[in-house]
Amino acid sequence: MTDSILKRLNLKSSPSGRAIAQPMDEELVEMLYQHLTLERRASAQYFAISIWFAERDLSGFSNFFKQESFDEHEHATNFANYLVARGQTVVLHDLNAPKQNWDSIESVIADSFQMEADVTTSIHQIYASAERSSDTRTNVFLDPIIESQTQSEDNFAHILSRVQFANNQPSAILIIDGEVNSNK
Repeated sequence: MTDSILKRLNLKSSPSGRAIAQPMDEELVEMLYQHLTLERRASAQYFAISIWFAERDLSGFSNFFKQESFDEHEHATNFANYLVARGQTVVLHDLNAPKQNWDSIESVIADSFQMEADVTTSIHQIYASAERSSDTRTNVFLDPIIESQTQSEDNFAHILSRVQFANNQPSAILIIDGEVNSNK
């Protein structure tokens, strides 16, 4: 019944049967699936990092990364909701166990900065793909995400600089631990 109404009104429908205003390029949809996986992976990784810091009694870092984990989960949810709003079936890919051991606080923060940079790159690639396929809706969706991601990358670069400057001195690390806890 619904299918015939869509046809009669000459409306397009998505693979899930939802009415859609603009079909999505298959390559763009696949890129959004991959990015959704990247956000879910980041959430799991930040949760593992939060535990790593908790085990070392660095509650500021632990709380900071726990919040980052929640934030990444929210980002994944936003991408899933966007795909649903665009009439797509959301495909969730498998996640591997996150890394759980590091040699130093600096290596934890460096890995985190790299993960943020990878997320930024993914978003920019999606944006470019959306532009190539004239999918302005996706570009509008991504605009505030790019701004937020740029701020996040800057925040991690700042924390990395502070940790590098601390040069593994316990008193300096404790000061930074307190700072990241109060800034989140």
